[in-house]
Amino acid sequence: MTNDRAPSVVETAPGSRRKLLMSAAALGFAACGATYGVYWFHFARYEVTTDDAYVSGNVVQVSPQITGTVVAVHADDTDFVQAGQALVDIDQADTRLALDQATSQLAQTVREVRALYSNDGALAATVSLQETNLDRLRDDLARRQRLTGTGAGSAEDLKHARDDVRQASAQLSSARKQLEANRALVDNTTVTGHPRVKLAAARLREAYLAWRRTVVPAPVSGQIARRAVQVGQRIAAGTPLMAVVPLEQVWVDANFKEGQLTHMRIGQPAVLTADIYGDSIPFHGRIVGLSAGTGSAFSLLPAQNATGNWIKVVQRIPVRIALDPEELKAHPLRVGLSMDVEVAVRDQSGPQLSSGRRKETVAETSVFADMDKDADHLIDSVITGSLGADSHSGHVAN
Repeated sequence: MTNDRAPSVVETAPGSRRKLLMSAAALGFAACGATYGVYWFHFARYEVTTDDAYVSGNVVQVSPQITGTVVAVHADDTDFVQAGQALVDIDQADTRLALDQATSQLAQTVREVRALYSNDGALAATVSLQETNLDRLRDDLARRQRLTGTGAGSAEDLKHARDDVRQASAQLSSARKQLEANRALVDNTTVTGHPRVKLAAARLREAYLAWRRTVVPAPVSGQIARRAVQVGQRIAAGTPLMAVVPLEQVWVDANFKEGQLTHMRIGQPAVLTADIYGDSIPFHGRIVGLSAGTGSAFSLLPAQNATGNWIKVVQRIPVRIALDPEELKAHPLRVGLSMDVEVAVRDQSGPQLSSGRRKETVAETSVFADMDKDADHLIDSVITGSLGADSHSGHVAN
């Protein structure tokens, strides 16, 4: 009996082993599927990812405000510059000459206006003298008329007296008109507040600004890029010389497929990695806005879809993500770098589109605000030096 049953046991053992392995494999696949299902249900379905994302930033153009010849360049590509630092010098010869001319013109104008006030007294005295002379001649005419009526005076003397009165009357009228014309130029004003002086002061301020603008400053702090200016180059106002990129102000533009934006909202958190640092250094940020259109809609040549051979292409919409400033300080990013982005869309309480007015300014600089701060002192000194002891001086009107 024992010898007859032994072969059947040996024959059935491999089949049982295969069934056991298949069962174990099926159980493993089921466990993996269940695990992934749980992960997807609780986590993955609330995560949207893309590798079509790039670092963007403000590329601030540096350009002159006047025309001239470059005599010095103080910064080159990759240099770091501070806001207000001199980047380019323009030849000052023409602007210095214009400044000297404007200074002389202001001094001359002040003296001419002072003369108007001085003439007022002289013209008033002339009017008074002419009035006295006319009264005397009228008295003389009346006396001669009485003498002629009694036969004691000649008709010729009477005629001369009448001519003298008419001439004196005309001279008085002319003197009064000259006085009125002069007073029209100085009434209700002072030397420093006179329109001619203010115009000359404004021209001096303009010349001073042009002279100050021969030094082109950095509008903001950042890295120099795209330097194009060369020494000896003749440049016009507005010519791009170089760019300054403030790397602490960069952000990421992530291009998501249109179907990925269904649950995306402003304020949702994002985790990003850069190829330059690898996955070991993550960046954290938040969505601050979704573009108003697809990338192709705003391209130079938008796609024309009203054609017979139209093929549907999935569109992508740029999503702006602001980064943590402290992380940027520790690991700087450059404009144009590739990024991988993962957005957590579980919290959908935020809006899809921005609403309301932005509270803070997007970008600003105070570098150009004080360029004419010394112009007031220059104008004051020129006017004061030209006034002397004039009682109509007043104060400089800016």
